[in-house]
Order: sequence, then structure tokens, then C-alpha cells
Amino acid sequence: MNTRLHYLGSAARILEPVQHLAILTCMDARIEILALLGLRPGDAHIIRNAGGRASADVLIALAVSQAVMKTREVMVIHHTECALGRFSQAQLAEQVSAASGHHFAGDFDTFADPIAAIAQDLERLRACPYLAHRDKIRGFMYDLAANTVTEVSQAGTQ
Repeated sequence: MNTRLHYLGSAARILEPVQHLAILTCMDARIEILALLGLRPGDAHIIRNAGGRASADVLIALAVSQAVMKTREVMVIHHTECALGRFSQAQLAEQVSAASGHHFAGDFDTFADPIAAIAQDLERLRACPYLAHRDKIRGFMYDLAANTVTEVSQAGTQ
């Protein structure tokens, strides 16, 4: 028997996330999102990118998650000490260009204020006409040092 399927149990046979939840978070390896939230594999869709930003590809992923796989809630979780908050657009573009040997002209969606970045992402998600369920989209800040998660209000305050 495939040990991975055995570990997942019934979740391995269900296409839809058990909790009908999608989580957008940063790709930072220090964030073990399932353990942090007390979830198990199969409970939620986990969408990761640099900074946990609500980019165009994230909007597409969430549209599929909601329309096809029946998720109903979205959590946006940013964290302290995020590289997108510590470096400017120009600094990151310079580092990527130097490492790759090719000029980088994309947008990293860097930010100076992490709470304002969460509020901006919540606005992007709530304004997306392709998301069928925009009423349960919430933002959170994960403090790495304290290992705490705090909800960010709709106005962009903790």
C-alpha cells in the first residue's frame, strides 16, 4: 500500500479540501502552515508565493479552488521578517538579475508596511469578479519570533 495514501486516509480520496478553505501565504520555508493552524493534509488548499501576495496567478488559482473544488473561505497569512518587506523592488531586481545574468523587469510587489500589504491583498481578492465566495476572506499576520497569528481587521489594523 502507498504509505502516503495510508497517512492521508480518506483525504486521499476526496478532491475537495475537507475544511473548504484556501490559504494564501508566503513561500518562506520557516512557515509550516498546516502545523501552525492545526490542520492536516487534505484540509485546505495551500497557495504559496513570494510574500503571500494576491497576484494574478493567485487569483486564477483561487477561482479554480472555489469553482471546481468548492472552497468557501480564504485566509491570507503574511509574516514578520518577510524578504518582500525588507528589500525594495530595485534591490530584489538587482539580485535576481545578478544571479541569473538576465535583466529582471517584473514586479515583486514589495511593501514597506506589512499590515497595509495584507489590507491591499484583501482588497484585491474581494474585488476579483471570478471569486464566487468573497464574503469570507480574512487576513492574518504571523509573528515568527512569538509564534502567534493575529487577525488583521478590514481597515488594515491588528
